Amino acid sequence: MEATWIVTTQDAAWQARDGLTVTAVTGVPDVMVKAGAQQRIEGFGACFNELGWTSLALLDDAGRDAVLRELFAPGVGAGLSLCRMPVGANDFSRDWYSYDETPGDFGLDHFDVGNDLDTLVPFIRAARAQQPGLRLWASPWSPPTWMKTNGHYAGAMPGPASDDVENGLRPEQAGTEGTDMFRLDDAHLRSYAAYFGRFVDAYRQLGIPIEMVMPQNEFNSPQVFPSCTWSPAGLARFLAHLGPEMAARGVEIFLGTLERGDDRLLGDVLADPAAAAYVTGLGVQWEGKKAVGALHRLYPRLRIYQTEQECGDGRNDWRYARYAWTLMRHYLRNGTNAYLYWNISLLDGGRSRWGWTQNSLVVVDPDTRGYRFTYDYQVLKHVAAHVRPGARVLDTWSLAGYDNQLMFANPDGSTVIVAQNDLGEDLPVRYRLGDRMISAVLPADSFNTLVVPPGRTR
Repeated sequence: MEATWIVTTQDAAWQARDGLTVTAVTGVPDVMVKAGAQQRIEGFGACFNELGWTSLALLDDAGRDAVLRELFAPGVGAGLSLCRMPVGANDFSRDWYSYDETPGDFGLDHFDVGNDLDTLVPFIRAARAQQPGLRLWASPWSPPTWMKTNGHYAGAMPGPASDDVENGLRPEQAGTEGTDMFRLDDAHLRSYAAYFGRFVDAYRQLGIPIEMVMPQNEFNSPQVFPSCTWSPAGLARFLAHLGPEMAARGVEIFLGTLERGDDRLLGDVLADPAAAAYVTGLGVQWEGKKAVGALHRLYPRLRIYQTEQECGDGRNDWRYARYAWTLMRHYLRNGTNAYLYWNISLLDGGRSRWGWTQNSLVVVDPDTRGYRFTYDYQVLKHVAAHVRPGARVLDTWSLAGYDNQLMFANPDGSTVIVAQNDLGEDLPVRYRLGDRMISAVLPADSFNTLVVPPGRTR
């Protein structure tokens, strides 16, 4: 195995470079590894959304296969291995739906995942054809409307910036952060827990195993799209019902997703022993980045997933890719075991059914039926392509001005260094790995992946 150096700049993606040297240690390094390793990496991925599949469906078979191969196939591109999906509609669905919209159907006699057969199921199957070991977890954006106090999928009315968006919500139906929009009587809680079980069972029958669920996406946020607020006390009550349903199926429960910078919102749930007994991990996104370090320290037995990278503005530009790197670096330095991007594919412009324009890994042109991989994809690939499941994050010490990297120890003994040079000029850097010095000159305004095999110096 030879040392590898890959460079991406704004003008050229994923270029192999020469000039990486591995020598004995001489002098003071710019970056060195501290003793001991940090958390174990479980994988990198994104979310299967309906609009991801409808955009890819515009490509011919060869183009779509090429995209999925680049995204998922081991050893080809990013090799994404751990992904998310919605339970029912989310903000990048074609429109609102749930798996049972029959009011009062506590026995779920009308439960049906048929909507997904046109979009999510073929999307996931196509990805699994490229990555047979793909792991999958799921969360809802909204329960069925009849299980909610406002009888509606949304929690907020469209604002001035979204005049052309209609969700039919009346002012008196709007939700409020910190309250429970779910009906917290035992009949509704039992039925909703069974709803999760039916979802897991239905997907298993389709040949798609769900390994883990989270009870609610962004449980503090009433939105114009599918959403549902919960209080920590309400979530704890639900987990007491959800836990046995998932345990009977061997499915894990993570508590999330947390989109606020307050670790107490999860801590108050975990303070309930009946709820905490079923929780094996935590999910954080968006402003949850301000709480992730505290959560890692307070609950070291629980794994942490970064569940949704902040979604951008649909421009898919180099500016945002640089910001995306800061997010990835922050989460992985603060104890997260997995990092997930959001939209896999969208049409050019990235507009959702509810008027939000967002970034994606792939952009499809609806006129030419062509596609391109975005800068965000290249940044994700710089980490995901070479950091294997089971890798350990390495803690580093750096001289001033050399702290812009992540380092990982792979199970095979190789070391992966992912570094950004955000300067307008080239940056020589020396990394010390044990008794070896790794030296490279990072190009101006670039992302770099250095893969160093195990072994002695040359």
